[in-house]
Amino acid sequence: MAAPRLRIDVVTLFPAMFAGPLSESILKRARAKGLLSVGFVNPRDFTEDRHRTVDDRPYGGGAGMVMMAEPLTRAIDQVRRRGSLVILMSPQGPRFDQALAQRLSRRRHLVLVCGHYEGIDERALASVDMELSLGDFVMTGGEIPALAVADAVARLVPGVLAKEESAARESFCAGLLDFPQYTRPRVWRRRKVPEDLLSGDHRRIAAWRARAALAATRRKRPDLLRK
Repeated sequence: MAAPRLRIDVVTLFPAMFAGPLSESILKRARAKGLLSVGFVNPRDFTEDRHRTVDDRPYGGGAGMVMMAEPLTRAIDQVRRRGSLVILMSPQGPRFDQALAQRLSRRRHLVLVCGHYEGIDERALASVDMELSLGDFVMTGGEIPALAVADAVARLVPGVLAKEESAARESFCAGLLDFPQYTRPRVWRRRKVPEDLLSGDHRRIAAWRARAALAATRRKRPDLLRK
């Protein structure tokens, strides 16, 4: 079998959190087609005590525990290879967006590192190429953010989506939100489908969609227009 178009290795203490999402919908089909391969490595497998300890109290005191540098770094080294991009899911990183998802979809190998507890030992960052955040909020660990990144990136790999053009017309691809979508029936609870979409005139439809995308962005996400 040919090598997958994209390989993602996840460094996580909780690999079972990924089982459901990877076994459904588009991610399932991408794996079945051989376009996406996902593996896991657990830092607990690189400990040397009988309790498989991966965390400890931070120097200087404070609430919570911190992931230790040695088992985390050894786990990363286990899967890193030439050309790998190692990404730590962290609220301290730049915010993930569609443009970055597109760039990452052109990579061959991503290593997504999931922190936990109160974070990781700062010295382990020497093994990381970049930090990445979903937004200005804190979660209990990096597993859910890693799933979000894997989903957003994998669906952009050529051949994953049934219609390649659909990914190019979605929200954020042109700096705007996507235009509103309608389906049958033509009238639902007294609300009608816009006449332009029923015209059969492709230029008229395209013009309506452009106006509608701009209007939706102005109403819902004016910050995108300011950018």
